[in-house]
Amino acid sequence: MRHHTFALLIGLLALAACGEIATLPISAGTGAQPVLPAPQMTLIPTVNIAPAKGWPVGVTPLAATGTRVAAFASDLDHPRWLYVLPNGDLLVAETNAPPKPEDGKGIKGWLMGLVMKRAGAGVPSANRITLLRDSDGDGVADVRTVFLDGLHSPFGMALVGNEFYVANSDAVLRFPYQTGDTHIAAKGDKLVDLPAGPINHHWTKNLIASLDGSKLYVTVGSNSNVGERGMAVEEGRAAIWEINIKTGTHRVFASGLRNPNGLAWEIKQKMLWTVANERDELGSDLVPDYLTSVQDGGFYGWPYSYYGQHVDVRVVPQRADLVAKAIAPDYALGSHTASLGLASSLGTSLPAAFNNGMFIGQHGSWNRRPHSGYKVIFVPFADGKPSGEAPLDVLTGFLSEDGDAFGRPVGVVLDKQGALLVADDVGNVVWRVTGQ
Repeated sequence: MRHHTFALLIGLLALAACGEIATLPISAGTGAQPVLPAPQMTLIPTVNIAPAKGWPVGVTPLAATGTRVAAFASDLDHPRWLYVLPNGDLLVAETNAPPKPEDGKGIKGWLMGLVMKRAGAGVPSANRITLLRDSDGDGVADVRTVFLDGLHSPFGMALVGNEFYVANSDAVLRFPYQTGDTHIAAKGDKLVDLPAGPINHHWTKNLIASLDGSKLYVTVGSNSNVGERGMAVEEGRAAIWEINIKTGTHRVFASGLRNPNGLAWEIKQKMLWTVANERDELGSDLVPDYLTSVQDGGFYGWPYSYYGQHVDVRVVPQRADLVAKAIAPDYALGSHTASLGLASSLGTSLPAAFNNGMFIGQHGSWNRRPHSGYKVIFVPFADGKPSGEAPLDVLTGFLSEDGDAFGRPVGVVLDKQGALLVADDVGNVVWRVTGQ
């Protein structure tokens, strides 16, 4: 019986891969005014996996004109997120999904497990943060230590004064830190619990400190694609929380964000920005992931509507009152690009074209034909918001000509010299992009 079920599922995968296809270029779903065609809902959702292979010897991503790329550190264990300490040390969250015993049940759950494994997301979580230091200034890490271990699918990191904060998949923890520390042995204090549980569909929790250091903003993704498990399990999710650092009290700062990940401050307007992953199973051309400013109290549509007030008819019952106030995002990033990493370019040493804007790590699609994402892009800004220009490619070449994934970019951050660092969780590399 198991053999027949396996054969059936492989057949379904093949049918999904050969069926629905994008009718628009990825550029149509990019920018301030993306094209949003009619949904294409099929019996079998589109599945188009780029098998995770890793980098062949001597091969690297392709860097933008006027820049070059080299490995800052290799042989990591699924590096997802990056944080630069004030002394220049780089922290890398080596992490993957926590156990989710209720998320893999049934045929669809089992099939999704196969998809994630093939895409390189099936490895156990190392549950640690590693410190990398370039002590001789040659652009390559020569010191590597375990900064923190025994964590629970860690992701976001932030230092406020002498307190280091980590967003595990289920809680924000606080640790003591002194400049130059290469390892923290102290047991962390829990600041606040975060929504998790046996499903925990979008497990990555990112965080950033407020500009005055009094608060943390934490991303909490939805527990489903479009609320199909009921809205009771979405309590406090699909949102960005604001947490008081002293007391741990929190409130929902913004909601209706299906899966927000990257967070960055735009200093000119003192505005928080995020990149969010939108919903699946509406076809290869829908729905664009996006970059948006985050308004206090703002509602961004999920699950009832997408890209502002475009109603998702799959969601029953609907909430016309919420749809009416849904905010359209500022800038589309292409459908299914899995845009995760976000970093302001303030202080970059890359060429002048990258002086004002945001760097974005696009992890890449598994459910679009043809593939989208699998690169690092730059969105130019003017007067505190996207300028309307097309994004610039910073790093490409993550896919082979045969559609295999050499790597998948995730977190992005600027180091103390203004170079761009990129976490690659399939290549197990941190790349460093510099000006020539």
